[in-house]
Amino acid sequence: MAALTVKELASLLSVLSEDATQAQTFESLASTFHHYFTNKQDYFKVGQALVLLLQHRDLLPHQTQKLAAVFILYEMYKTDPVAANPFAAVFLNLLQESTEKKDANPYDLQSSIPPVSAAERYFLSNLISSTSKELLKKTPAQIIQMDVTGKVPMDISQTQLFIVQRQSEMPHTSKTAMSCVLADPETKPTSFEQFGKPNLINPDIQRDVAETLLTGPKCAVDNTLRPEFIRLAPPLHIAEDEMAWMLPTDTEFNVAWDTTMCVNTSTGVEVRRLMAKAFKGPLSPPQQQQIKKELDKDSKLVYNIGLSPAKLPDLVENNPLVAIEVLLKLMNSTQITDYFQVLVNMEMSLHSMEVVNRLTTQVELPSEFIHLYISNCITTCETIKDRYFQNRLVRLTCVFLQSLIRNRTIDVKDIFIEVQAFCIEFSRIREAAALFRLLKSLDNEKEPNSTGR
Repeated sequence: MAALTVKELASLLSVLSEDATQAQTFESLASTFHHYFTNKQDYFKVGQALVLLLQHRDLLPHQTQKLAAVFILYEMYKTDPVAANPFAAVFLNLLQESTEKKDANPYDLQSSIPPVSAAERYFLSNLISSTSKELLKKTPAQIIQMDVTGKVPMDISQTQLFIVQRQSEMPHTSKTAMSCVLADPETKPTSFEQFGKPNLINPDIQRDVAETLLTGPKCAVDNTLRPEFIRLAPPLHIAEDEMAWMLPTDTEFNVAWDTTMCVNTSTGVEVRRLMAKAFKGPLSPPQQQQIKKELDKDSKLVYNIGLSPAKLPDLVENNPLVAIEVLLKLMNSTQITDYFQVLVNMEMSLHSMEVVNRLTTQVELPSEFIHLYISNCITTCETIKDRYFQNRLVRLTCVFLQSLIRNRTIDVKDIFIEVQAFCIEFSRIREAAALFRLLKSLDNEKEPNSTGR
């Protein structure tokens, strides 16, 4: 990573100055930051610099400065999902209660960041859940002084889960380094009394230290301590009179290309985000197509999208087309029987019938499942009290049964008696009468064969 220039560092420190964070709102701070840093390619090195500043309280001595720095970490990547933010682990760490950090590794990149107050955690939880538009009109000082007693923080458990999952996808080598810069544990008051703040570092010294750490060819964020990669010793000989550790004499080499380089790893996170929305309400056609496209690319992705048998009814009612695609991908799963069981026992509706009907046309379903679903439909029609709703469900059931029979999905003789009784009971309904005639016509077609025998 390229180090910050002296000018860029000066611009960043001016955004985070005590006067700016005391007087300016978060919206103004964001506007000032984007004025100085217009190239998004610079955001990562700025973010690394901000994390190092947060780790060392002498470099950002005021609480308003720290809160503004955390806000800038979010602001740089606000158009991306929070879990895709390269500094999402900072948010995860700050949102933990201080009691949850007692066992944290003191050399971890984020664990050394000082904890924040309840008001700051409340602000941050609203920030990453995108519900903080009104709070952005306040200054960092106002947020810190805000009384959040009795205020319920935003539920960000789903976001935290996505962040943890994304962190788990990172290679272990990315978690094995520690910063070369360690804070001085000296807790005695400094001698810079002339500034009226005896416990704060001299601003000139503070600026010089920041420049030393964050600018120049020996930038601190580029220097880390990593464990030595130890390998087994090679065999003494791999051929006659040839040592394994000697340099090869052959100058012809074959390039081995790593096909996983530059592959976007945020796909799984985005599909899980869309699935979380699919359980709660209808998705747009482009969103449904995106889920289908990603599932077609990776057949194993279906096991990591947050679906469980208990959530299937919500998915069927809100997004039946997505439910069909997911169930088709789960056909070879050992858990498919559980999904069938839920589908059989869920409340009968147009969407559940659509799902079952589409599945029967694309894969061979167990006959026991189809018979149980038909029995459930018939029982529901017979027990419902509302006459209008009953007529509507009877029509749906009749159309559904006709489709199964015409597509030869089921053997008529297996359901003939039960369906015939159903048709007679609701013979006042046109669709039931049509289904009865279809059953009789099929039965008459089989009778000559029986007589011939």
